Amino acid sequence: MSAVKITEGIYAVGINNPNMRVFDIIMKTDSGTSYNSYLVRGNEKTALIETCHEAFFPQYLENIKEVCPLEEIDYIIMNHNEPDHSGALAKLMALMPNAQLIASQAGSIYLKNITNIENLEIHRVKDGDTLDLGGRVLTFFFAPNLHWPDSMFTWVEDAKTLFTCDFLGCHYCEPYTFDTCIAYPKAYDAALELYYGAIFGPFSSFVRKGLEKIKALPVHPDFICTSHGPVLTKNGKLNEVLSRYEEWSAPSVNKIPVIPVFYTSAYGNTAKLAEKIREGILEAKPYAECETYDIIEHDMAQLHTLINRCNAFAVGSPTLNRDAVAPVWNLLAGVDAINSARKPAMVFGSFGWTGEAVGNIQARLQGLKMNVFGEGFKVNFVPTEEDLEKAKEYGKSFAQSF
Repeated sequence: MSAVKITEGIYAVGINNPNMRVFDIIMKTDSGTSYNSYLVRGNEKTALIETCHEAFFPQYLENIKEVCPLEEIDYIIMNHNEPDHSGALAKLMALMPNAQLIASQAGSIYLKNITNIENLEIHRVKDGDTLDLGGRVLTFFFAPNLHWPDSMFTWVEDAKTLFTCDFLGCHYCEPYTFDTCIAYPKAYDAALELYYGAIFGPFSSFVRKGLEKIKALPVHPDFICTSHGPVLTKNGKLNEVLSRYEEWSAPSVNKIPVIPVFYTSAYGNTAKLAEKIREGILEAKPYAECETYDIIEHDMAQLHTLINRCNAFAVGSPTLNRDAVAPVWNLLAGVDAINSARKPAMVFGSFGWTGEAVGNIQARLQGLKMNVFGEGFKVNFVPTEEDLEKAKEYGKSFAQSF
């Protein structure tokens, strides 16, 4: 990817990474990604917005130099400081010692530990602060938790261009800079939705605030320059992406309580407990939506959606090798820890020898700050009729507790 002109005085100078298949360890990126960075030129000053991943530094420098010499860059603006944006910053600043680094207050704290530069000088901007490049003014708007506390937007009103960093972006890579040239729209749509769910899903209330900031701009943007994926344009997908974020972030309220019972079962014993716990829940709350879900029989992404939108849940596992089984841990790995705090949960399971699974799951849910019911319910090997009746009563007591 070489430098590309977006509009007068604004250039994309970022890097494509088409081969990346996993981002941040857990997020699939079947379409690769891009590390977008932008140069904004005024009559007197020039600003660089975002940097890129450290691994791509040599090509990144060449892209910048296609637009201007490094010594002409007066400011480096960091809207967000995760290492995929700031990884090249320390090397870049070594070549541009006179450039002023700009970030939010939270960002300034992170950058000191990311760059490990002693006495790093950072100009901390406040919400609504401006920067005059000479005939071109940049305005900074705080956008906390989109998706870090340091996040902010940079607005260039005369160019009707908004820089939103991760917000409204996605891990999607093609040789084309603009959304009007997307060759595989279905792949882009899938990447956009996956990115929203993984990055912004836990912050839906902040997403709505971010969208309100965009609506409050004096004029509607012609371009939204994100840090991953294509530049969004008014003639392309800009309004569509905004609408999808509106839809995805809309508050969801269950009309009736949703209380799923998740489980996995080696020999059917934990499954028997799951059915009885469901019966008990429905005895206490007959109007609830309560179904059992054998974890290995369902799509994990759908289960993650369910565990995050439900009002409460139960989860069961046998004990194998002194622990809960992998499908249960995979289920809990998808829990939205931010919005699931204080959610009621209960644990159950059958075991053969020592029975650590229930306690281990309890500890995990407590670590997620959930409202974990009791000490958990477990039986040795095959549950008796008495065990099954106790399981039913345990489910009933759980449902009565919230």
